[in-house]
Amino acid sequence: MGGGARFPYPKHVWSPAGGWWTQPKNWRMNTALTMGAILLINVWVFKKSCELEKRYNNPSRWIPSMMWSKEFLDGKWKVGDETEDQKDNFK
Repeated sequence: MGGGARFPYPKHVWSPAGGWWTQPKNWRMNTALTMGAILLINVWVFKKSCELEKRYNNPSRWIPSMMWSKEFLDGKWKVGDETEDQKDNFK
């Protein structure tokens, strides 16, 4: 089962995936560290994106980014509040 017996393979061939029948002893730790690094990078990008986000138009309905957007957290805007400029755009 499993596609047959192992066959002789060239030892001089290098593969980024590890070559034939690779099973490193510490694959679980390598996977956990890689996933942790990816998670930390994603958290940093999300946090930076939240800091740089600016809204120029007030949304007419609830949107998820209202939970972390500065304008809504500070109480500067509320859902449905429209400025005169926004009212002119919809005429």
